[in-house]
Amino acid sequence: MSVYNKFPSRRSTVSSTKGIVALSQPLANAVGIKVLEQGGNCVDAAIAILAALCVLEPMSTGIGGDCFALVYKKDSQSVYGLNGSGRCAKELNIQHIKSCLGDINRLPILSPFCITVPGSIRAWYDAYKEWGSGNIEWSVLFLYAIEFAENGFPVLAICAEMWKRAVKKLIIQNPNLKKGNNPFLIYDETNDTVRSPIEGEIMKNLDFANTLKIIAEKGTDGFYKDLIANEIVNHLTLLEHKLSLEDLSNHESTIVKPLKVTFMNEYNVWEIPPNGQGLVALMALGIIEELHNNGTVDLYSLEHNSARFFHLLIEVFKISFYEANNYVTDSLHADYEIKDILNKGFFKEKAKIFKWNKILDASIGIPDPRLKSDTVYFSVTDSNGDACSFINSVYEQFGSGIVVPGYGFALQNRGASFNLSPGLINSLEGGKRPYHTIIPGMITNNITNDLYASFGNMGGYMQPLGHVLHVLNMTIYGLNPQESIDSPRFCLEADKTSPSSVDTGLGSDSPVSTTKTIVSLEEGISEDVVLQLKDWGHTVRVLCGFDRETFGRAQIIKSTYQNSQLVYNAGSDPRGDGAAVPLI
Repeated sequence: MSVYNKFPSRRSTVSSTKGIVALSQPLANAVGIKVLEQGGNCVDAAIAILAALCVLEPMSTGIGGDCFALVYKKDSQSVYGLNGSGRCAKELNIQHIKSCLGDINRLPILSPFCITVPGSIRAWYDAYKEWGSGNIEWSVLFLYAIEFAENGFPVLAICAEMWKRAVKKLIIQNPNLKKGNNPFLIYDETNDTVRSPIEGEIMKNLDFANTLKIIAEKGTDGFYKDLIANEIVNHLTLLEHKLSLEDLSNHESTIVKPLKVTFMNEYNVWEIPPNGQGLVALMALGIIEELHNNGTVDLYSLEHNSARFFHLLIEVFKISFYEANNYVTDSLHADYEIKDILNKGFFKEKAKIFKWNKILDASIGIPDPRLKSDTVYFSVTDSNGDACSFINSVYEQFGSGIVVPGYGFALQNRGASFNLSPGLINSLEGGKRPYHTIIPGMITNNITNDLYASFGNMGGYMQPLGHVLHVLNMTIYGLNPQESIDSPRFCLEADKTSPSSVDTGLGSDSPVSTTKTIVSLEEGISEDVVLQLKDWGHTVRVLCGFDRETFGRAQIIKSTYQNSQLVYNAGSDPRGDGAAVPLI
């Protein structure tokens, strides 16, 4: 049976004057509201939510992963950024990998070499120190997560389906764990088999509860410099990885100046700078606005979700993803200036590539046997007028699938975005951050600097597309947050299933990493639109049921003023289990 409702459900936009928590898991919603009620601010609530989600949605996120955040502070009317992504092990190199795996140009998605330093815990702590309220102790923020891990929680429908799809990986990747010792699988003694939890079943993770207690008590040292770090290194050493205790103990997150593009003179759209792909969304918005300004398209008369609407976005995003191959990388390894990209001249030049009567596809490629990614995104606002747009991920479901023995969490496989061809912008190098798909978003008013929206749309390479869709939905088409989220989406994907598909050998494994780009359309888009796009040359597939996970899960909190009174309006994605919950 489909995990989606047999009959379409209707969600209304949720409103509050004091704060809202919008995310994919109702128990985590409750955690965020509890922290706000205790005097915490949106950042405090975010950390408690993150800890809870690592228990409640372990296939999507975890302390073995990375995170990014945008924070809006009303008192300064400013947006701040945090890059909490980890780096490649300093002693790991392409030569060592090829000596183990052969002459390949991409890392196999289940290779332990995809594991990079987990950045989440360091970033949570840095956010807590930099922007937390100071009213709540660090250890208190972990109490709810510890309770869920120790006493158990009921698994929700979509979560259960995602969990089930990862069972094989969890078995293959952990041959060292006896059937009853994998914290993410349930052992059936009668049949001597393991399985994932089903909807409504109570799940516990006692190993992880103890891990959270260590982090709650010792802070970042408890993760990066203690027994947990030793076990991570020892376990990966057995798998020929080069990750060291120094890689873990020396890890730092980075407080960054967010990037912005001013859209239609009225809205500042904010993203984290590379190594994240937020730059793709900003390039796309800049090109779209240029196409509007030069008369190629009139955004205000372009029919929403029409064939021309999708063709415009498909082609603009192909251009933007091609450019990402040149620019999205660890900033310390980049040889360009952002100001050379996010400017009118750049947008004008790239807009010339767009054609109404032609589609872009790569013409060359090299063989490559090649994913969907999994993430949690959420947004929190508080009574101070502040907002936090936070995203945390282990990349694929359960990341690498490799569980740290005795500690109850899996390690991410973010290094899969590295290229194994030396000399390219995303070539694997020791100490380098990989191309990152996870991006939080934020919009402010260009005139007043007031918060307009805190938003995000998790889902691998869907994310920059989702960001631009929500910007257009709200600013051009006047949709409210829930309407924007409910609206059927499209996604671009690399062609990794066709026998004739080959890898371009450039950049990350993005939608333009293969010679043909697949256009996925969500059920609900007009059949006439589907046929028209095919007629124009696009390779189209329509996704329904659980395959709609391709389009990710969005959360939006919009900020407005009614008679000088701050009002938050929020929507939460019906493609997930969660909700938008108001503070009263």
